[in-house]
Amino acid sequence: MLILKRQKLTLVLCWLIGVGYFSAMSNLEINYFLKSLIAILPMQVGALIYTSHQRWTRRQD
Repeated sequence: MLILKRQKLTLVLCWLIGVGYFSAMSNLEINYFLKSLIAILPMQVGALIYTSHQRWTRRQD
């Protein structure tokens, strides 16, 4: 039951971060090209963190 609560808490936290990021991106008045680059930045950072973590855990095993 505790795992289910942690998963829901993580989901709610990610949802709040996503809503906040979407709101901030919607209110920016900059060039659309730059806005698209900034919008995709969190996905790139997430992918970089994920692959770095996978490589780091493989080296420790």
